[in-house]
Amino acid sequence: MTATAALLAFTLAAAILTITPGLDTALVLRTAAVEGGRRALMAGLGICAGCLVWGALAALGLGSLLAVSTLAYDTLRICAAAYLFYLGAKLLWRTFPRRKAAAGALQSEIQSKAGPETRSQPAPATTSAAGWFLRGCLTNALNPKVGVFYITFLPQFIPAGADVLRFSLLLATIHAVLGVLWFALLVAATRPLTRWLSRPAVMRGLDRMTGAVFIAFGLRLALEKR
Repeated sequence: MTATAALLAFTLAAAILTITPGLDTALVLRTAAVEGGRRALMAGLGICAGCLVWGALAALGLGSLLAVSTLAYDTLRICAAAYLFYLGAKLLWRTFPRRKAAAGALQSEIQSKAGPETRSQPAPATTSAAGWFLRGCLTNALNPKVGVFYITFLPQFIPAGADVLRFSLLLATIHAVLGVLWFALLVAATRPLTRWLSRPAVMRGLDRMTGAVFIAFGLRLALEKR
């Protein structure tokens, strides 16, 4: 297989994997709907940065440690499960009636003391753009299944005679670029629905659905047997 054929084949396979619905898609869509497009794009960039981390580790051979060490794999798996459970629980906690009522009362009090120009402004986002980048990055970087995927997937597309390190990094970069393009498309798709998505009931529903997805993924990762 030539280098060109390998790149084309990997790009096609990576594109199919990128658009397959999963945890990353749920994170970006929820962030775009509730926190805004900029933070959603930052979360997507963080996810792609996590892919680059695993791609670099796999290229350097360090990622193969997960394939041979049960302790290393299980340690990272439990950390990832705990992190996903934390994110899911935090999203669900935001939707509790008492907490929403308290937040609404506080917001009403603030608006009653503010001028008209302040009343028209939306409530500030709960997490900064940099915070969403970090969340996205940790979501992928802590997931050992992503590492194992890179270890087993990338070598199939490295042609004979190619520099393994450079070609592996090139493949990981292609995967990350495809991810950025896909997440940008998802964010753009939510723009026409901004007014509907900004309704409190819809936002609560999105938080509950995404939180449940995060917890489900975390539990599955924690309970899975290698």
